[in-house]
Formats: sequence, C-alpha cells, structure tokens
Amino acid sequence: MTPNPTDTARPAASRTLREDRPARPGIALAVIAACQLMVVLDASIVNIALPHIQTALGFSTNDLTWVINAYALTFGGLLLLGGRAGDLLGRRRMFTTGILLFTLASLLGGFAQEPWQLLAARALQGVGGAIASPTSLALIATTFPEGPERNRAFGVFAAVSAGGGAIGLLAGGMLTDWLNWRWVLFVNVPIGVLIASLAPRYIKESERHPGRFDLTGALTSTLGMAALVYGFIRASSDGWSDALTLGSFAGAVLLLLAFVAVERRSAQPITPLRMFADRNRSGTYVMMLSLAAAMFGMFFFIVLFVQNVLHYSPVRAGLAFLPVTLAIVTGAGISSNLLPKLGPKPFMVTGTLLTGAGMAWLTRIDPGSSYAGGILGPMLLFGFGMGLNFVTLTLTAVSGVADRESGAASGLLNATQQVGGALGLSILTTVFGTASRDEATIQVKDFLAHGSPEQKAAFLNSRRLPAPWSDEVLAHGIGVAFIAAVALVALAILTAVFVIQVRKSDLEALSGSPGAAL
Repeated sequence: MTPNPTDTARPAASRTLREDRPARPGIALAVIAACQLMVVLDASIVNIALPHIQTALGFSTNDLTWVINAYALTFGGLLLLGGRAGDLLGRRRMFTTGILLFTLASLLGGFAQEPWQLLAARALQGVGGAIASPTSLALIATTFPEGPERNRAFGVFAAVSAGGGAIGLLAGGMLTDWLNWRWVLFVNVPIGVLIASLAPRYIKESERHPGRFDLTGALTSTLGMAALVYGFIRASSDGWSDALTLGSFAGAVLLLLAFVAVERRSAQPITPLRMFADRNRSGTYVMMLSLAAAMFGMFFFIVLFVQNVLHYSPVRAGLAFLPVTLAIVTGAGISSNLLPKLGPKPFMVTGTLLTGAGMAWLTRIDPGSSYAGGILGPMLLFGFGMGLNFVTLTLTAVSGVADRESGAASGLLNATQQVGGALGLSILTTVFGTASRDEATIQVKDFLAHGSPEQKAAFLNSRRLPAPWSDEVLAHGIGVAFIAAVALVALAILTAVFVIQVRKSDLEALSGSPGAAL
C-alpha cells in the first residue's frame, strides 16, 4: 500500500494526537461528564431524602449524618488510590470498574431494610466513586490535546462538577416527592449501566504504565483523612474536649505525617510530592480545598433555611437552586473561552472575590429574609464566582503533568474537593451548633415570657422551640456559620492574589501553541 504523502509530511506528534483521539470525541466527553455528574450529585441527592430515610429505617438523629459521611469518607479517602489505579491498570478499565461498583452499591442501598445495610452500601458507593472520578478527569487530560479543545472539555467537566450539587438537590426533591426515597439510589442503576456499556465503544484505553501500588501510602492517606474528617464530625456533636474527638485529631496528624514520610522514601509514590513544587498547582489545591468547604456549607444550610423557615417542599427547595447551576455554567463557559488569552490568575482572583462577596451577603440572613430578597442574589454571585474558578482550577491542576502521573494529579484535585467539602461542612456545622445553642438560651427566655400555655406544654414534651423562636435560632446559627465560610474563602482569595502566577508557558499550553509541551 502506497503511503499517503500528506501523512508522511505531517509531524509524528500530530499523527499521534490524531490517532489517540476518540472516533467520536463528543460522545466520549458526554460519557465522562455523565459519570462525574452521577458521582458528584450523589452527595446532595440524598440530602433532601434524609427525613424520609430516618422514618423508614429508624435512624437516630445523630446516626443519620452517617448516611452522608459514610460516602464522603470512603470517597475522599480513596481518591488518591483510585487515581493511581488508573495510571497502572488502564484508565478506561478502572473507569468502567468504578462505575459498575457504584451502580451495584446503589442497587443494594435502594433495597436496604436496616440502617447498617444502607450505610454499608453508601460506603461501597464511595469506593466506586473514588475509582471512577479521578480516572474520568485523567481521561479528559489524555484524550483531548492541550489547547482550545481540552479547555472546552474541561469547561464541561468543571461545570458538571460544580453544578452537580444543585442538580442533585432538585433531582432528590422530585424523586422523594413523586416516588419515594429509595429512588434517589435506584436512579443511578440505569444511568450507570448505560455509561459502562458506552465507555468501551467511545473511550480509548490509556497506556498502562509499569509500576506498583504504594499500599502503605494509600493506607496512611486514607486512614489519616478519614480520621481528620471524623474528628470534625465528632466535635460538632460531642464537643472539642471529647476524648474521641481529640484522639481522632491526634491520629490524623500522626497518620498524615507518616504518609508524607512514606511518600518521600517511596520509589513509586501514590502522590508524587514533586507535584507540589509547582506553586500554581499547590495554590490550586489550597483554593479547591477552601472553596469546596464553603460550597458544601452553603448548599447544606440554605437547604435547611428554605425548608424549615420558608417551608418549601423538597421539589420547590430543589428548584430554588437551579439559578445557582445556571450561574456556575455561565461562569465556566466564560472562563474556558478566555483562559488562553488571559491565563488563570484573573479568573481565580475575580472568581474568589465574587464567591467571597456572595458568602458575605449571606451572613445577613434572618427569619425575615425572603428567597428573592435575601437568598437569590448572593447565590447567583457565589455560583458565578465558582464557575469562573472550577474550570481554571481543573486546568491548572493537571496542566504540564506527565501522562503517567495524570491520574495521581486528578485524584489529588478530587481529593482536595471532597475532603475540603467534608471538613468544611463539619467545621461550619460545629460553628453553627455553638452559635445556635447560645441563641437558643436567649430565645427560650423570650418564649417562656411570651409563649401561649399550649405552646409551653408542647415545649415541655418535645424540648423543641416553636416558630418564630426556632426560626431565630436557626437563622442566627446559619449567619454565624457563613461568617466562618467567608474566612475560608478569604484563604482562597489570598492564595489567588499572592501565590498564583501568570506564565508564558501556561498561556502557550492553553492556546495550543506549537511551543507548548503536549
């Protein structure tokens, strides 16, 4: 067969890029994004169904938090191992494995008849998500060449990652209201089967890199992050002086220090510490950690406010978050299109400032706040700022990373987002609990002075304040929690201003310039 002279003349790097691209890149991106959406929204889709789950399975109020935390702990703790598994065993293979495991766990959880069965299924979902999520991000990095094409792909991925929480609230509300709580888990089954069946057809398998698993690093990082998250969860319910709280924090410090020591000595670490030598990448991880903490807290507390104070139904509460999703998608689209011209720093600075402004506005929330007058505006500001940031942070975290380590870089970015969210929610819940207890002392005195005899009799039985006193307690606690969230966003602002740099090489890579390393 006579070779095509055009192919002969074309540089070898260009031929490789074309051969490595999927035959239908649009479908490949849709499959990857659908996986990320399913994994991300699972943390929020269950939130609205929690009261129904508690009634159906007999959870205590304290134990009910583990329906969320069982997923968050295994997901955040195993992300680094999941990213490394994709590097060594093939990303498409691990992507499909993670999806099937997540799907199976969803099916088991939907059929749960006892609390322990649901918690075990939620933990197994976290394992599947930890395998699928970092490999999906790495598949984008290795499927689409650096430049405008990869920017657009990351824009879609980031918008899905950031907007998944709000979409999950809406979906959870509709499924709970129209069917029952079990469908917040069952809905994953047909979606997961479809993704797993399409992946082999439209996503090319990545090269399997030789190496071994850093099991000691995986164990110490997983247990260390789990202990840290559990320490904050325990502190929110039992206080900072509780022996188990202090023991969890001490164990977390020892395990994470051991993790760093192991990684420094390991020939093939689960997280190459040289990734942190790049100041932009290190700054990106810090920003993702703090922004995710604020975002998880915002979703959680606004859901409480609109359902308990504004008395929204689950469906209406979910609809209340749709504008946030639209703001995120808009911000993500703008940043992905303009990144090649301006670089990451302008979007990081502007995005974090807008996010911080939205959170600061939300600190003014009170029982008289309406949705249109006190919630919608700050949520739009917050969402647009997060949209500007998510694409930028995602691109910066994986830009310039060697192909054999893109899974580890992706896993680390996802881990900072999930662990940051879990830690942030635990910290903000602790602040909320302290502020609420202090405000409750004031409101109980006022209630005893002005409440009706019927209300006082009900209070003696339930020990729960009726409205409007309960609304005052809830709104005060949320407002103080949002002050703490502003402090978390402030860390991201300082990092964006003083750590992130605009470099010529970054602009070349983002624009697909011939001078950029591919």
